[in-house]
Amino acid sequence: MIRNEQGGACSLTACRLCPRECGVDRTSGKTGFCRMGDVVYAARAALHMWEEPCISGSRGSGTVFFSGCTLRCVYCQNHEIAEGRAGLPVTVRRLSEIFLMLQEKGAANISLVTASHFVPQILEALADAKKDGLHLPVVYNSGGYESPDTLRALNGVVDIYLPDLKYMDPDLAEAFSHARDYPEAAREAIREMVAQTGPCVFDEAGYAVRGTIVRHLILPGHTKDSMRILSYLHETYGDEIYISLMNQYTPVIRQERYPELNRRLTKREYQKVLSHALSIGITNGFFQEGTTAEESFIPAFDYEGVRPE
Repeated sequence: MIRNEQGGACSLTACRLCPRECGVDRTSGKTGFCRMGDVVYAARAALHMWEEPCISGSRGSGTVFFSGCTLRCVYCQNHEIAEGRAGLPVTVRRLSEIFLMLQEKGAANISLVTASHFVPQILEALADAKKDGLHLPVVYNSGGYESPDTLRALNGVVDIYLPDLKYMDPDLAEAFSHARDYPEAAREAIREMVAQTGPCVFDEAGYAVRGTIVRHLILPGHTKDSMRILSYLHETYGDEIYISLMNQYTPVIRQERYPELNRRLTKREYQKVLSHALSIGITNGFFQEGTTAEESFIPAFDYEGVRPE
């Protein structure tokens, strides 16, 4: 297992892998905000069909859902694994085998979901897997709350960045994700991601092979912040990135403090934000139609693909 020098960008002995910079020694049994030590935990590794068309397509994305998270979103659909209450321990060698297993199943790519707190181990596992024949593009599927130093360690390893940009308003970031610095941190992270990948590139079948796709989930009652986000992204990056605008918000945890989150997004709210996107000239993007909020984008975290064979 990788244990970089004390205080290094990818150190587990004084962990500063995410913007919280807890500084704890995760090799000694301590955990930071992510609630994870130095052992990788994962809850599922399987073909995932519900990502953007250029990520999942008809083949499916070889997705590994990691346990723990550097955010604590009050509306999180994956809260069981985000809070570290689900997952099995996975050695670096086993993780390498999982990547190769997903490739053998025909995955279009390897997608690492909420992986920032395990970057040192993932780098080692990917290096091992590539020695054994892994050749798929690597997708870094992130909540957007990332450290640029950690991202720089992924330069040349990650092909496609798939971050969220959840908020522009620090008050919303603090209330909903317990991270007041989220807007600044996410903007800086996306800047680093785009600098690494450049414009999006697709193969002949339409699958992404390189680039940055920024997701935004519209929250009920907060369309103004969503429009600010779209304006910022388009003004800053233009057609260099793709934007994925999502209407799939589904309340999974009853909120007493934030009653606006206890309902789904209305058609009017989504249309308002979508109309804004079109009016400012966003053409490189994806949007969801129909009743996607009623579909199941949440897989069963039953340890498929994670359990030792």
